[in-house]
Amino acid sequence: MYDMRTRRRVLALIEEGRSLNSVSKETGVSRAAMRAWQARVEPLSRATPCPRCLIEPELPSSPAAYAYLLGLYLGDGCITHHCRGVYFLRVTCADAWPGLIDACAEAMQILRPDNRVFRVQRQGCQNVTCYSKHWPCLFPQHGPGKKHAREISLEPWQQEIVDAHPWEFVQGLIHSDGCRVTNRTTRMVQGERKRYEYPRYFFTNVSDDIRGLYTDTLDKLGITWTHCTRHGNPYNISVARKASVALMDAHVGPKH
Repeated sequence: MYDMRTRRRVLALIEEGRSLNSVSKETGVSRAAMRAWQARVEPLSRATPCPRCLIEPELPSSPAAYAYLLGLYLGDGCITHHCRGVYFLRVTCADAWPGLIDACAEAMQILRPDNRVFRVQRQGCQNVTCYSKHWPCLFPQHGPGKKHAREISLEPWQQEIVDAHPWEFVQGLIHSDGCRVTNRTTRMVQGERKRYEYPRYFFTNVSDDIRGLYTDTLDKLGITWTHCTRHGNPYNISVARKASVALMDAHVGPKH
């Protein structure tokens, strides 16, 4: 048995990004106990109800945050069963983009406000994680195996949210599996080779379904896009037209 002071100290160390192994060595608390404490995040007496588990299911209270987190989940997220019907949602974010990490953690916290959001440091990245019994309800795309090896489609209620908040959805996808780059090329003009630079957005995902969700949303937003095949793989979607890049810059922008 451990007192509450020990529990608070242990959870604070984990929240700082420490591994369970290092915290266990420092405090003497077993890793099994720490995992159990992390999972106890939804006391029935005060947990925010899951909007999808009501007798008459509702949309999440913050559909914009949901659309953004849905994009992140489809790109770099996964849901894993923990124990006793508890799951954890994990989104892996590169250390190079601290603003993205904050935005991901904020979206998780908005959707499950009574649950703690953890940032676990790994080499070159952080796993933003939150435990809940209801992640499979909120993200029914969860299933066995890798996302690109199974069908991925949105439920009607999810599509309703994406249609209402398309830019947040696109931003989540770009923040996970996309980037804004500067293309450099040369061209002969009146016998003289000149150098040109122009911005471009890329989105890369092995799943045909997820790429389709991205391009369908771009179509609705009036964004011109093209397939960019590399090494024989049509996994890249490019947005390079000046007007389309300007719209992406206004609503998505580079990672930060």
